[in-house]
Amino acid sequence: MIHISEQIAINEDEICEEFICSSGPGGQNVNKVATAVQLRFNVTESVSLPDAVRQRLICLAGKQITQDGVLIIHAQRFRTQDGNRQDAMQR
Repeated sequence: MIHISEQIAINEDEICEEFICSSGPGGQNVNKVATAVQLRFNVTESVSLPDAVRQRLICLAGKQITQDGVLIIHAQRFRTQDGNRQDAMQR
């Protein structure tokens, strides 16, 4: 479980994590190693979120949420998978 607040927790099975090649500085390593992370969370089908929280998240997410209701978080600030994974989860 990923604890968002005292009242809200999301089951880890509801989050899809994918590592992709990152853009930006890093020399040749940036083309060889998939260090950026992309998290996908289906807001509309989540059983973890109360309806009020779901509606608020959809309103606040803006362009980060697809028409299908999938929230996409992309993190590539760090040069390591672990750093980017932690950065994405914090968001």
